[in-house]
Amino acid sequence: MPLQNRVTPEGEIIATPHRGLLMGNRGGAFHAVDKTIGARRWATRQWIACVLDFKGRHREVMQPNRYTELFFLDEATALAAGHRPCAECQRDRFTRFRDLWATANPELAGTSRPAATVMDGAIHQERTAPLDDGMMPLISIQNLPDGVFVTDDDRTAYLILGGGLRRWSPSGYEVPTAPLQYPVRVLTPASVVQTLAAGYSADIHRSALL
Repeated sequence: MPLQNRVTPEGEIIATPHRGLLMGNRGGAFHAVDKTIGARRWATRQWIACVLDFKGRHREVMQPNRYTELFFLDEATALAAGHRPCAECQRDRFTRFRDLWATANPELAGTSRPAATVMDGAIHQERTAPLDDGMMPLISIQNLPDGVFVTDDDRTAYLILGGGLRRWSPSGYEVPTAPLQYPVRVLTPASVVQTLAAGYSADIHRSALL
C-alpha cells in the first residue's frame, strides 16, 4: 500500500502509487510510528521542496522521530501547496526565489535579501489563512502568470500555462474536458503568485506540455 506522503496543489497529503519530481518536508516529524498521518499536517513553518537526488544521500521514509518526507508532482505543485525551494539542495533556485519574492513583496520582505524564516512566516500565514482572508475570487485568469493553480470547485486544481489550463492529477496533467467555471479561487499563496509574476519560472511536469 502506498504511504500517505504525496502533496496536492491544495496542500493536502494523499496516498498514491504515482511518483513525483520533488520531495520535501514541513520542518520535522508529524507521522505516527506506523507511518500514517493524522490531523496534524506540519511540524514548523519551514515548508521546503527538495531534489530527489543530492550528494548520494539515501533514507528510509517516515522513520521514527525523523522528519516526515513528502513528495510533489513538480515545483509548481509544491509552490501552490506553500513550499519554497530548499536552501541546501536547491541553493541557486532558493536564491532566485528569495530575491524575486523580496522584489515582488517588499512590504513582507523588509529587505532585498530576507532570511528564510521571514519568507516562511509570511507564506505560512497565507497558506493557513481562512478562505475569506485570501485572494478575492477572480472572474478571469488572464493576468495570472504561468505556474499558478486555480480551482473552480475546491476539488479540482488547474495549472495556468501558456494562457491555457491543465488539470492536475497525481500522475500528471491532463487537458480539461470542460471549461472553467467562474469565479475561481487562486490556490497558490498570494506572495508566491507575485514572485511568479516577477519572473520566477517554476519547473513543471512534462505531461503539461503534451
